[in-house]
Amino acid sequence: MIKSGIDQEALIAMLSSASARQGEMVRASVRDMTLKALQGRELTLQNIRKVLSTVTAAASAGALKNAAPAIDVEALLEQTLTGMDDALLKAVEANRMALQQFVDQGVNLQESQLKKALGDLERFEDALFNSVSKGSVDAGDRVQAMWQPVLDAMRMKGTATGATADATAQQLMGQMQTAMRASRAAGLRAANAMAQNYAALVSGVLIGMSEALKAGQGGSGAGRKGSSSSK
Repeated sequence: MIKSGIDQEALIAMLSSASARQGEMVRASVRDMTLKALQGRELTLQNIRKVLSTVTAAASAGALKNAAPAIDVEALLEQTLTGMDDALLKAVEANRMALQQFVDQGVNLQESQLKKALGDLERFEDALFNSVSKGSVDAGDRVQAMWQPVLDAMRMKGTATGATADATAQQLMGQMQTAMRASRAAGLRAANAMAQNYAALVSGVLIGMSEALKAGQGGSGAGRKGSSSSK
């Protein structure tokens, strides 16, 4: 069954039959499935949460069915969580590239839409932890008990998604502030140049006004002469 772009049956089958040696395969498969699902919809926090919740539900069901001897379920779920983190990392990079284009064009990241996009980017890690945590609670005590140590360990270590999102936000804000300072400096230099030449500028304006006045007077005089001649 396909839900939120995820083939749940395929994911359940993979986790239910995976051995302890197949952790990297699980990680790569979860990453690819999650990334494909994210690519098939608008990259909003709501859609990200839906995809992550669906992956969590399917992975939990598969782990519960795994009957392999001496299987380390915690290790498999750790690889599952890391696979989701890997997919979100790609989403962070996509956001960084999009926002960078706006910064390069001089757009202020404090504009409402871009400010929201930057804020959402910094919440990707929370979306990951909250979606998995809620999904494990909804699945019951046994599933929650399987996921809890995995989540605790990842929170202690931090995710690649969170670290990269924070660094991206700081980098983009720094670039924007540098650009704003450069713009203000350029404006100040222009204002100083104008101030230094203010007297000359005023003289030029005054000369222009005088010439315009003379031209107007000349025209009026010609008009009066024409009137006198006609008489």
